[in-house]
Amino acid sequence: MKAKFSGHDTFPLRYGWLYKSVNYLKNGGKLQTSSEEHARNAIVDLGVGKNMVNAIKYWAEACTFATPHYENNRYEYKASRLGEFLFGEGATGTGVDPYLERIGSVWLVHFLLNFNYETLTAYRYFFNYSNTQNFDKKKLLDDFAEDALNLTNTEEANISTLKKDLDCFLNTYSKKRKGNSGKKPFVVDEDHFSSPLSELNLLSESGNSFYMSELGERTSLPIEVFVFALIKFVAVENRESGIDSIDFDSLLSKPYSPGRIFRLSEAALGHKLDRAQEFTKGNVKWVDSLGLRQVRIHRDVLVKPESFVYAYYGVSRDY
Repeated sequence: MKAKFSGHDTFPLRYGWLYKSVNYLKNGGKLQTSSEEHARNAIVDLGVGKNMVNAIKYWAEACTFATPHYENNRYEYKASRLGEFLFGEGATGTGVDPYLERIGSVWLVHFLLNFNYETLTAYRYFFNYSNTQNFDKKKLLDDFAEDALNLTNTEEANISTLKKDLDCFLNTYSKKRKGNSGKKPFVVDEDHFSSPLSELNLLSESGNSFYMSELGERTSLPIEVFVFALIKFVAVENRESGIDSIDFDSLLSKPYSPGRIFRLSEAALGHKLDRAQEFTKGNVKWVDSLGLRQVRIHRDVLVKPESFVYAYYGVSRDY
């Protein structure tokens, strides 16, 4: 894996940024600051400072809504089809959820952000490789620094850079709390509601740099988004063998699996698979009998996972 512990300039993902990035690219804008002209145009059109332009580009690319293409001897960014479907506005219609008002959209953003086998970040490390559920920030930083060396095959880690990336991750996913040295109850700091990913309640701070992220049911996770994630994982895991099945334990605990990214308990994953089997009318089928726990996906749906994203928004068409 390649290391990517910077680029966000320590800015957590904010509401409106993905919408801004997709429509700026749709209208011919350049999400770049290496050129003085492009930087000036982005600052004016997006209404943010130069550092925030870099952060907007970082998060749009990390979520795969801005994809790089090599043109004119350099990389140019374009809005992805899924990005336009969610956020795009124009003559061809309005995106289905441009302001992330539906919780399923936020779950989708979370999955896309963390389903990346190529580039390691603090949030991808936590959701795919860390086994901790209750932790203090220093311990997580120590684990992150040690594991990052192995995962990226490097000999030395810049602790300062890793800490900034870890802080950005924690500020993106948790609702900050404030109190008075334990004398008063902690209350949610309204200044930290800017990130939509904090809505998922995957991470909470209980004070004194101590955090909790327990496995659970994730009742707000739509079955359509779960099935999309399931199919994407199975397709990548079995891309060489071409088989259409996978064992339950891989779905629960293997890096980039639905169990890992959504932080599902073992029972919760079983419940999601029960619902997926019913929702897909057997196209997702799983067996839990006599010690055999296997999930099989019909090839007709294995090749078009995005159709389930469309179904969540009531759109009946293939991707």
